[in-house]
Amino acid sequence: MYNEAREHAEGRLHYVFADPYSAFDNLVTERQLHLRVALQELIGEPMANNRLTLRVIHGWENGGFEPDELAHCDHQLASLNDMEQVCLRYQEILQNNAPLPSAEPLLLAAPLAEAINIAEASEQNIDAETRSVPARWPTFDGGLLLYTFFKVYHRLTYGEDDRYRSIYCETPQGPREIHEFHVEEGDFAVIRPAADATGDSILLLHVSQLDPMRQLLEASGL
Repeated sequence: MYNEAREHAEGRLHYVFADPYSAFDNLVTERQLHLRVALQELIGEPMANNRLTLRVIHGWENGGFEPDELAHCDHQLASLNDMEQVCLRYQEILQNNAPLPSAEPLLLAAPLAEAINIAEASEQNIDAETRSVPARWPTFDGGLLLYTFFKVYHRLTYGEDDRYRSIYCETPQGPREIHEFHVEEGDFAVIRPAADATGDSILLLHVSQLDPMRQLLEASGL
């Protein structure tokens, strides 16, 4: 089961940069160029081919991380104008203190419940601590994948020191790479098909990062 997800795994940007883990550091002279190249590779290409979904997460606050409190909403992105329209929509919602859009099934709680049900059906004992402590999830089948995504959602919500992280996951939709960025311009991740796998890409970010992401895409000429 411990092969279903690997952090610091080689991904698409390892074919683009000699060392992607240092390419986006503030001390690197060509950092802005590297970031534009990465954005074109990970976001520009699938967006131009109408194969990019923007996934906005929200719900965790004040250090909370309960799976059933993490909400999300997906939006199709085919152009920068689509991104601008999404930003305007959320800006209006936030200004009016209206509820943020939330889709079903829940992003983390639903697959967690399913994985626990499957594990219990195969006579694995899942106690209360294992259910409630994410670090314990890898003890049952499918749990390492869920814990890996949990950490991505948590870092995008609360921040992270590492500028870049590359992750490999075996998901129900096929093998996926997660390219996670925490740079001055914003915090975001891109989930894309790995190697020769097919499927759409997902631009994943916290609702607070919508406008920074829009500005970054505009500055990058996408």
